[in-house]
Amino acid sequence: MALKKALRIKKKRDFDNIFSARKSTANKKFIVYEIPSQTTHFRAAVSVSKKIGNAVARNRIKRLVRHALVPLSSELSQTDFVIICRQGVETLSFEEVQKNLAHVLKVSKIYKKV
Repeated sequence: MALKKALRIKKKRDFDNIFSARKSTANKKFIVYEIPSQTTHFRAAVSVSKKIGNAVARNRIKRLVRHALVPLSSELSQTDFVIICRQGVETLSFEEVQKNLAHVLKVSKIYKKV
């Protein structure tokens, strides 16, 4: 199951608002920039640098991260956030991506496990 399109951030204005807030959290594989959401649910975006690989590799990583968000989605707070993937994420398995993503979201207090 994929992350619904209504839960994705697409507009440049939204990206600019999130980055201008300058509230970020990081671990070895991900950086998360966040801002409180104006909607009743979370919205997310995934960014992967060209340094990590070609378009096929970058799209695969984005797809893995979006799929890793789905099981966590019921516990995510009302926040808009951008996930930036760091070098080395291309070698991770799906389970490792899920574990690292859950960790960085817990540290940033976006993910509140019940």
